[in-house]
Amino acid sequence: MTKEEYIEYCKTIVGASLDNPFEDTEALVARHSDTRKWFALIMEVGGRDVVNLKCEPMEADFLRTAYEGVTAGYHMNKTHWNTVYFESDVPREEIENMTMKSFELTMKKVRKKSKSK
Repeated sequence: MTKEEYIEYCKTIVGASLDNPFEDTEALVARHSDTRKWFALIMEVGGRDVVNLKCEPMEADFLRTAYEGVTAGYHMNKTHWNTVYFESDVPREEIENMTMKSFELTMKKVRKKSKSK
């Protein structure tokens, strides 16, 4: 999957928007339209296009061992974020799956009302 294909994929996610919050880079942020919370950061690292995605810690470790194109999150919490290299050994379907999991992990939490006694 290329960076351009990934950006087009993000545009199809209901409840998501893309923008460039940084004046000095071409990095793009995919975020929730309602809370503006990030779920993906698309940027260049070492001359290669990548995306940072949130992940459950155990799954993050698994993905790092399963694919050469997945590393600990660049400039992010390395326990909860992975950096995924585009045009690597990570299949398109896996990148899309990781993106949707990141989207879900960063969603606004619905709190249950406590019952009064």
